[in-house]
Amino acid sequence: MISLVQLEYILAVDTYRHFAKAAEKCHVTQPTLSMQLRKLEEQLDVKIFDRTKQPVMPTEAGKVIIEQARNIIRERDKLSSIVEEFKGTISGKLRVGIIPSLAPYLVPMFVGHIAKTYPLLELEIQELVTEEIVNKLKTDELDTGILVTPLKEPGIKERPLFYEEIKAYVNPGHDLSKKKTLSVNDLASPNIWVLSQGHCFRHQVLNLCAFKQESTAELPFKYESGSLETLKKLVEKEGGFTLLPELAVNEFNDKEKALLKEFGGVNPLREVSLVVVRNFAKERLISLLEANIKNHVPQVMLSKDRGQVVEWR
Repeated sequence: MISLVQLEYILAVDTYRHFAKAAEKCHVTQPTLSMQLRKLEEQLDVKIFDRTKQPVMPTEAGKVIIEQARNIIRERDKLSSIVEEFKGTISGKLRVGIIPSLAPYLVPMFVGHIAKTYPLLELEIQELVTEEIVNKLKTDELDTGILVTPLKEPGIKERPLFYEEIKAYVNPGHDLSKKKTLSVNDLASPNIWVLSQGHCFRHQVLNLCAFKQESTAELPFKYESGSLETLKKLVEKEGGFTLLPELAVNEFNDKEKALLKEFGGVNPLREVSLVVVRNFAKERLISLLEANIKNHVPQVMLSKDRGQVVEWR
């Protein structure tokens, strides 16, 4: 008889690709984990992992077995959610990934309210780039992610939350500061500061600019930043301009607001969504998170009709 514990062990090995690390995460000794996996392979009469490779890799048959194991464990977790729902309690752990260009502005809006309203709910939030969130969702290391869509990622479901306007932040000495409103064509300039590789907002900015630039030849130096706040400071101190999403500018003071420029004609937006794997568990907790976020962002941001979504993939 195959046990749920054995399935959890093979999922841990697949996630960490290392027997010792998988055993540590499962709170067992490595010999215990290895023995149970060998026993499972004997029961199934198939090799699940190729132990001759470093890191350890699943065999072709193993990949299919692992995927089915994930489905079984998710269905088991759904049972717990069903029981909690009938009890009428909001409890358990919800593991959330959120991208860096959203986290500093969005998390403070809702996290305190959830903590006070649902004291039995353990909300575990990690700040990660999009690819890390997607990978951790697929290996069940996260329950949901908050990121920019559309992703068009196989196996991932998207639940749109809100739509942020994209605004230009321009140094007073730059030519664009003289314009009342900007057009998308105004952005095709080497004077733009952008986020470093790996950040979806970088790709969204470059798609909006309609040029693939790696050069910052007309800026005083090249700087790879993972922080919107750093880009904002660079514009203020070194010149040039950058693009910022709406939540990042909502609490600007009057001096900072004076450096913002809106777009005439097409109003560029970025779509922010909750994402989950297709057969996810914890529906009730994820729906609660979704409702809380929508209740705490400015209500005007809930409408997709306020502009045009800029894709980044």
